Amino acid sequence: MKVGLYFGSFNPIHVGHLILANHLAEYSDLDEVWFVVTPQSPHKKKQSLLDNHHRYELVYTAVENYPKLRASNIEFKLPQPYYTVHTLAHISEKYPNKEFCLIMGEDNLKTFHKWKNYETILEHHQIYVYPRIGGGKVKNQFRDHPKIHRVDAPVIQISATSIREGIKQNKNVEPLLPKEVWKYIDEMNFYRK
Repeated sequence: MKVGLYFGSFNPIHVGHLILANHLAEYSDLDEVWFVVTPQSPHKKKQSLLDNHHRYELVYTAVENYPKLRASNIEFKLPQPYYTVHTLAHISEKYPNKEFCLIMGEDNLKTFHKWKNYETILEHHQIYVYPRIGGGKVKNQFRDHPKIHRVDAPVIQISATSIREGIKQNKNVEPLLPKEVWKYIDEMNFYRK
C-alpha cells in the first residue's frame, strides 16, 4: 500500500487541504493520504497555534468520512527537534507493509536541498509535488528527478492564516471549513482573541 504523508500544522484544516489530499488519493497512484499533524515546539509557543490535541481532533473530524484520508499524530510521540527524515524512518519501521511517500508544495521543493538529510529522503521515498503560485526556481537536480512526481492538482488559494484572521474579525469563514470543523471551532471559541 502506497501512502502519501501530508505534513502541516493544520491550524485549522480547511477545504483546500481536503481538496488537495482527496485529489492525490483519487488521481495519483497513492492509496491513502495521511495528514501528519506537526506538534507545537515547546520552545516556540505561538499564541495563534491551537494545542496539538485540538488540531489533531479537527483533522480527525475533517477526514472521518473520507475512506482514503487519515489523521496521524505520529510526531507527537517523537523526540525533538522534529525532522522529516526521522519521522519517515520511524513511520516506515512502525508500518513495514506500507510504502510512504512525501507530499509537498512546489514552494517547499525550492528549499528541499536545505532539509536535514534530504539525500536520504530521496533515496528511500518518492515525493509528490503539488503546484503553488509564487516565484522562485526549483533547483536543476530536482527538476527531472525520477523520484519526484509533479501532480497536476488544483491550485488552492485558501490560507489558514486568513481564516484565523477572519474569525478574529467576526467574518463568515464557514464555507472555507468542513462543516464539523467549523462547528468545533465555533463551540470552542477558537481564534476569536
